[in-house]
Amino acid sequence: MKKNKVFLESIKNSAPKNSTPQAGVSRRGVLGAAGAGVAASALSRSAYGQTMAAAGPANTLKIGFVSPRSGPLAGFGEADPFVLGLARQKFASGLMIGGKTYTVEIIDRDTQSDPARASQLTKDLINNDNVDMVLATSTPEVTNPAADAAEAAGMPFLSTVCPWESWYFGRGAKPGQPSPFKWTYHFSFGVAQFATSYLASWDTVPTNKKIGVLSPNDADGQAIRAHLFPLLANAGYTIVDPGPYEDGTTDYADQIAQFKSAGVQIFNTFPIPPDFTTFWRQAAQHGLTRQIRIAEIAKTGLFPSQVEASGSLGYRLAAAAYWHKVFPYASPITGLDGMKLANAYETASGKQWQQQLGMSMALLDAGFAALSQSGDPKNKAGLAKTLSTLKVVTTCGLIDFTTGPVPNVAISPLLNGQWLKAHSGPYKLSYVLVDNAEDHNVPVTHKLLPYH
Repeated sequence: MKKNKVFLESIKNSAPKNSTPQAGVSRRGVLGAAGAGVAASALSRSAYGQTMAAAGPANTLKIGFVSPRSGPLAGFGEADPFVLGLARQKFASGLMIGGKTYTVEIIDRDTQSDPARASQLTKDLINNDNVDMVLATSTPEVTNPAADAAEAAGMPFLSTVCPWESWYFGRGAKPGQPSPFKWTYHFSFGVAQFATSYLASWDTVPTNKKIGVLSPNDADGQAIRAHLFPLLANAGYTIVDPGPYEDGTTDYADQIAQFKSAGVQIFNTFPIPPDFTTFWRQAAQHGLTRQIRIAEIAKTGLFPSQVEASGSLGYRLAAAAYWHKVFPYASPITGLDGMKLANAYETASGKQWQQQLGMSMALLDAGFAALSQSGDPKNKAGLAKTLSTLKVVTTCGLIDFTTGPVPNVAISPLLNGQWLKAHSGPYKLSYVLVDNAEDHNVPVTHKLLPYH
């Protein structure tokens, strides 16, 4: 704790000199304000004519932050306490917007990787904590139910780290039709970014271009099957798809047999972390891994703790990077670029940096930019309007809601990376970038190596 406090203090002291003047607030005072807010009227009528949660105290901004900190998706929330600590330190003295200084309270909640809990926590933040905005991150299991709860309540909402097709179409939007959403916004990569990063690096490794795909029967799997696989097929790759499987499957013998029979040399999957560990061990036992030249995984294999679970089978797995420590962009909240943010995390936590660190920071960057640009963060309709045109550089690069690809969505880049065995240093793994087709400002350090 002492080491973390020292790092937070050093970050505070290194903030840009033109930082906004801020007023003081204690933790006890913030919690007292939260208690007072519970007594406020639960609902009011919004400018859009929808039911909307009532605002909290006029001089306090309450921001809900929803993410998975435990359960199968816990890797996505591993760095959140550190990132939230940076933001709380930055805004400990308040935030000035439109000539008025607000105290800032960030209320974070753990979904435990449960979609129903994500929905209920969001409702509680809106109706009981009287938050002014909800931020949510990491996979459709969190972002979609949280967004639906916020939309129903007329609450400004921003999320990230979920393929935008899974978020937008997975919540009922229809291609070619007007957006049904007025309050909820999302920035993230999509299937086009997956295709660009995959093809740019896969083409550097000789293969027979046969891809064995393993996609679950969930929002991610449905979006990937509908939108990504056709792009890969159009690029000349043959798709071998044994069909959707249910989360928690323990026996993958049929899928492995189909992949072996078809002679696939590329493997691509989008499972929850425990399912991939089970599948990959069985794939090794049945000899499938020996014919794989490229093993490209997503939704799992993103963080050191997940790859370490596969032991030596984790070396040379490829996994797309929505953020990497070599990203050159500085957080407008902390002033830290990617390398400084990663180093600060490793020093404070004693753990290896991981890519969600940068995206959770980017979510806070974008959320607080919207609050500041709104001019009146207590005006929920105005804040939602600000989100619809938000344009800001965050730790992951430019987030621009004015360019689409559909209303309520902004694109963030996706690059490709690979896990290698570390040859020095305190950690077992090294995560290197092998592609930068989506953002040439980010340096590539390695070429993609064959898995086997």
